[in-house]
Amino acid sequence: MTIQRGKIRFLVRKAYGKAAKAAKPLKAGSCCSSASCCGGDSAPSVDGEMGLSCGNPVGFSAIKKGMTVMDLGSGAGKDVFIAAPLTGHKGRVIGVDMTAEMLKLSARNLEKFAKRTGLANIEFRKGVIEKLPAKDREADLIISNCVINLSPDKPAVFREAFRVLKPGGSIVVSDIVLNRKLPPSIKKHDGLYAACVAGALLRRDYLAAIKEAGFTGIKLLTDKTYSSSGACFDPITSKAAKALDGAASSITVSAHKPGERK
Repeated sequence: MTIQRGKIRFLVRKAYGKAAKAAKPLKAGSCCSSASCCGGDSAPSVDGEMGLSCGNPVGFSAIKKGMTVMDLGSGAGKDVFIAAPLTGHKGRVIGVDMTAEMLKLSARNLEKFAKRTGLANIEFRKGVIEKLPAKDREADLIISNCVINLSPDKPAVFREAFRVLKPGGSIVVSDIVLNRKLPPSIKKHDGLYAACVAGALLRRDYLAAIKEAGFTGIKLLTDKTYSSSGACFDPITSKAAKALDGAASSITVSAHKPGERK
């Protein structure tokens, strides 16, 4: 039996709240403390960089001036701050996170960002990604960076993303998926939920959830297998490194909501 949904959310809040208070990369429960950890793609070092991502969804997104972009599980704001200059003064970038400590940290980072860039096109909202604090058809693009795998109900996340996107809009998400089933001892390991591993879906189930939500044109943009040599000296993940070796991959996926953009 795996960990119950309520406990998963508690574990994730606790781990990422602790990381936000420390204002440095999360070590014991981090998703990926560097691009080499899970084989993720590196992104520019910017405000909100805490080493908790496993990819670079913005780098694969064709963001244009005036677009509305939403980041699911925005944390300290890293991808929000990368996207904001690309949308320009007439665009918007909305970060959604459920952890109070992360929202406080992102607010502090936003002050620095606004002073440096002069941009005022960013908003952070508190909420869970299974029930987004957003209107129907509010966003042109939805991104997420190593967060959906933490959700206790991943199909609900993709259904919500579909609801919030405008017709013709896109999702670009970087995440962790499983290439094979994990041993029961790992599936029940509290720490590995916060480390983005124990709660991850099998690759076929993850991609099926995107399709079942209504998305089309699903493309696998990156696909890098987890190696035990890339355990990043994480005291939790490294203990299970042998069992995880080859079992998980970091991927970046894009998909579209049918319809024409207005």
